[in-house]
Amino acid sequence: MSSILARAPPLHDDVTEALRDLIVSGELAPGAKVREHALCTRFGVSRTPLREALKVLASEGLVQLMPRRGAFIAEITETEIDELFPIMAALEGLAAVEACARISDRDIEELERMHREICAFHAAAAEKDYLRINREIHLRLFAIAGNASLTAIYEQLLVRTHSVRFVARKTPDQWRRAVDEHVAIMAAIKRRDGPLLARLLKSHLLETAVPIARQSLSNKASQP
Repeated sequence: MSSILARAPPLHDDVTEALRDLIVSGELAPGAKVREHALCTRFGVSRTPLREALKVLASEGLVQLMPRRGAFIAEITETEIDELFPIMAALEGLAAVEACARISDRDIEELERMHREICAFHAAAAEKDYLRINREIHLRLFAIAGNASLTAIYEQLLVRTHSVRFVARKTPDQWRRAVDEHVAIMAAIKRRDGPLLARLLKSHLLETAVPIARQSLSNKASQP
């Protein structure tokens, strides 16, 4: 945010990036109304660049523009979970094979460092930090794969599913299972075993992340 406040006035693409970060981090929660006045004050901009940014985010599926009601942070549906997560699993599998064919010793060292952070954040019950590093690990694998088109498609789906993948809370058992799976994923990376890594990532997404995503929707629906 500080980079935006340092420039007066920022362009609408700066505001778009800042808003996207707030949504992906969970600070602007799914279903919440966008408080335009508060955001204009926060960013130091008029309503014009903010509304241009909201149009961009609406085209990405992150914001819903409701006539006479304003803008709301989009909520993912169960149908979208069923449609999008298998696609993401396929993309992660492809990235796994390509990454293992290109990965360097330095890349592995960096991923091991991030993996140690994952385990430390789990031990400290620091869920927000855990989720942030978890997301960074997945994106790092795509960066190592070196396929810009693959990464672009994945990132589009990632921002659409962020609220039930990297923001949704886990039960202790779900969290423990996710960490155990990360241990196996890291072992496959160190072996540079692309097919095994692909299978592990697909299972991690479809058998662990999907139930968490469904539970997140169910919990929200049951709230008064």
